Amino acid sequence: MWRSLRGALRCLGVKVCRRSVLLVVLLWLASWLFLNGLVFVHRNMFSDFCTDDKSKEILQRVCDEYQQGVLTGDLCEDLCVAGRVEYKRCLYYENGKKVMAASWRGVPVVLKSKLENFSSYEALALLEYQDAAGGAGGEEELSPLDVVFYATLEIKNSLGLETGTNLTLPRLWGQKLKENERTYSRAELASLWALLQQEEYTFLRVLQDLTHHVAKILGSCGHFYAVEYLAAGHAWDQHIFSLEELTLSPSPSPWSGQEKMITAKDMVPRVALSFLEMVEHFENDFSHRLHLCDIKPENFAIRKDLTVVAIDVDMAFFEPKMRDILEQNCTNDNDCNFFDCISNCDTTKNRCGPKRRNSNLQVICEKIFRPWFSPTLLGAKAGLPLQVELQRAVQECAEIDGGEDARRTRAVREQLQDLLVELIREDTGNQGEGQEHKMRRVHTALNF
Repeated sequence: MWRSLRGALRCLGVKVCRRSVLLVVLLWLASWLFLNGLVFVHRNMFSDFCTDDKSKEILQRVCDEYQQGVLTGDLCEDLCVAGRVEYKRCLYYENGKKVMAASWRGVPVVLKSKLENFSSYEALALLEYQDAAGGAGGEEELSPLDVVFYATLEIKNSLGLETGTNLTLPRLWGQKLKENERTYSRAELASLWALLQQEEYTFLRVLQDLTHHVAKILGSCGHFYAVEYLAAGHAWDQHIFSLEELTLSPSPSPWSGQEKMITAKDMVPRVALSFLEMVEHFENDFSHRLHLCDIKPENFAIRKDLTVVAIDVDMAFFEPKMRDILEQNCTNDNDCNFFDCISNCDTTKNRCGPKRRNSNLQVICEKIFRPWFSPTLLGAKAGLPLQVELQRAVQECAEIDGGEDARRTRAVREQLQDLLVELIREDTGNQGEGQEHKMRRVHTALNF
């Protein structure tokens, strides 16, 4: 009996011991996973957390390198010496991209750079060749034509454009270089090369002289460039553009010198009309169609004259590059969705088609116009004949397939334009009948 009891206790002890060991191992594994999770979160989130202290440190490094002659730009003197650039706040950090709000000589601007440090950008090979030539017995200067040639190649690679097409930047710079007839310092060339490696800078710089629907570049210092501060859209609720933010925009108002006040009711169709104008412009007025693959309110802004402006163009591509992006391997149509730009999958070849199936107009109607003019938001006004007709036109526009007849697409766009113009005329005819639509009044469809 005692022998049986001792055996039972020994067996019980082994089981308890095994459970204890298993419990310790599980606790250790859970702790290890938890600590590694914290490290991962810290490295991927908090290390790139947007703070004022870090932003000021970054700008201070830019100024230190400017004082050392490493980088330069027309913004540097005011930023680093004269104190005419006043840092305001950090806007966001994302995947290395730094974006900050500042004031330059009293004008609100946004400072941007794709990478934090100037040294993170690829060095210009011409400068290394220049060093080698200088070490061999005399420094060889870079001609203006060298600068234009390499700038042109970088733009071609960045935007997917051919150098012989409608590419104004090298032509514009080439004319200025010819007029100046001077060589450029290492700091100037290195700064230019760092800027050209940023697709957004290149895109904005190429287009700002061709269209008023992109944000304007105002200056640069090293790898940071300043763009105009505009009233950006908001993704939350239906607060799209704020009237209060419009006061920060340096753009002139179309109502300057007039007694007419900006009304929210008047702004809605005018902003929508500007969206239509932008779509028409991007699709027809360049050598290649321009595709917007990330359409959402926060990627657009408005000036005081209510012009819609594309302010985040990291996902904007001309036709040649768009074709390269879309033409990928696939097994079904879902594999051919590149954000808001989609194509069809050819299952016989397991290859996505290079032609985009939808369009900028269709996505804007679906993701921006349809929420703006929905019956739920319009309330009692939703039953008005003009509003009903507009809602139907927006719905038809949102359902247009990119492969459909171009004539139908053009007809839908023209119908939208006519209805929006009619809304503006209707509002203009009702002005002076009361004070219910003054500037601070909130529109039921668009909370400005």
